[in-house]
Amino acid sequence: MVTAAQFNPPPLQGAARVWGTIALSLATFMNVLDSSIANVSLPSIAGDLGVSVNQGTWVITSFGVANAIALPLTGWLAQRFGQVRLFITSVLLFVLASWACGLAPNMTTLIVFRALQGFVAGPMIPLSQGLLLGSYPPALAGLAMGLWAITTLVAPVVGPLLGGWITENINWSWIFYINIPVGLLSAFMVWSIYHKRESVTRKLPIDSVGLGLLVIWVGALQIMLDKGKELDWFHSPEVLGLGIVALVGCALFLAWELTEEHPVVELRLFKRRNFWSGTLAIAIGYGLFFGNIVLLPLWLQQFMGYPSIDAGMLLAPVGLFAIILSPIVGKNVNRVDPRWLASFAFVVFAVVLLMRSHFNTQADFGTLMLPTVVQGIGMAFFFIPLSVILLTGITPDKIPAASGLSSFVRIVAGSFGTSIATTIWQDRAALHHAQLVESISLGNSTATQVLAGMGNAGLTPEQALAQVNRLVDQQAYMLAANDVFYASALIFLLLIPLVWLSRPVQAGAGSGAIGHQGTGSADASAGAH
Repeated sequence: MVTAAQFNPPPLQGAARVWGTIALSLATFMNVLDSSIANVSLPSIAGDLGVSVNQGTWVITSFGVANAIALPLTGWLAQRFGQVRLFITSVLLFVLASWACGLAPNMTTLIVFRALQGFVAGPMIPLSQGLLLGSYPPALAGLAMGLWAITTLVAPVVGPLLGGWITENINWSWIFYINIPVGLLSAFMVWSIYHKRESVTRKLPIDSVGLGLLVIWVGALQIMLDKGKELDWFHSPEVLGLGIVALVGCALFLAWELTEEHPVVELRLFKRRNFWSGTLAIAIGYGLFFGNIVLLPLWLQQFMGYPSIDAGMLLAPVGLFAIILSPIVGKNVNRVDPRWLASFAFVVFAVVLLMRSHFNTQADFGTLMLPTVVQGIGMAFFFIPLSVILLTGITPDKIPAASGLSSFVRIVAGSFGTSIATTIWQDRAALHHAQLVESISLGNSTATQVLAGMGNAGLTPEQALAQVNRLVDQQAYMLAANDVFYASALIFLLLIPLVWLSRPVQAGAGSGAIGHQGTGSADASAGAH
């Protein structure tokens, strides 16, 4: 029987605290790494499994949606089975799901195991945060959160590089297999250090109806977004049916959660202006950010001829400035109005995307990398200020529910952003392709000269036209990518007024919010009471 004294054990000391931090950081690193490592490997995965790259994006979106759905369950599971047991179980199941992903013989199986991987990963990050804070005395809580934040920022830097190198030199399956030794080591270390620090367990009612409705409407909406571009959207009965299921499911979910005594998602929090404005800003911003970082390597590899490792190198620097500046932003978020900091982040993201909207097929490596480096500045000013804004004024007992709900909305927005960005990219590419082809005729002297030159080089008329079509494709997808980048930049600028709809944050509120968020994450970034 776990006693109340064991529920709040004293902080760890000396080497135990160091090794505990390393063990928890390994699991967090592994989890965050898996959200970005597959981005540059999509073309290889899709090619090996005999599907289009568009279908391959399900490898990313299935993980994100399943991860988001698991978040609200974490608080209930932690109180039912204990934080340490749940964390270790989550890590071991993640290892097992990673092994299954690497062995997947086809895309359908991979997507199923990838969704399972995302679902079991749900408790890992919030519980690692809570266990880490419990390992440090209150005076060092800022240091603990700084170490934790650096881990989550290093992983997106390493992910594309490691994914690209593995895909080029070994096989894409190993982007999943590398989780096995890391996860087993982390689970062993956490059990060795934390098994005597288990939390009190108690039986609580679970909102099974709300959870079921959540799975139905979020799943239907994500499948609709992913299948829509293949099936001509609402001209397809299947897409139309999924849309109706998502709409009805969402309506029933809202009605049920607003009347349920123990809701799986605490929707009443949206009555608070700072919460809904901050959550909406961070969700839309993250959706735009994630959609664009998935689109960029697809364009580079499919139409610019970049191998996976080079595409990874172009994405990796995004975390450099974020790692350097995040501790500074966290230290000063109490002294500067976080609305100004968040507005600055949106301006930086808009500038980055405007830079990318001027890319052309002749852009060199340095030109392509510069916006990625600058983007790291925006990342540092994005998450921390918006988290402070949305948690301002919320009582400590509601912090876990607020943190969980905002995380759920953000992760779902990231998956939707991926689907929407790739869909618009494909549609705009088809439009540009049609417009470019119209200019290729016998009346166009440039086109005539190019075709004649190819004929003189020994190509048949059919081969020459096929070569021209490839060049047109390259230009069309480049122009389409520029369209997505430009539209995303404008939306980032439009998000700035949304941030200013929130009320001013009082001095000291930021640190309190972050501290309570961390402490409350034992209840798991969830909607548990």
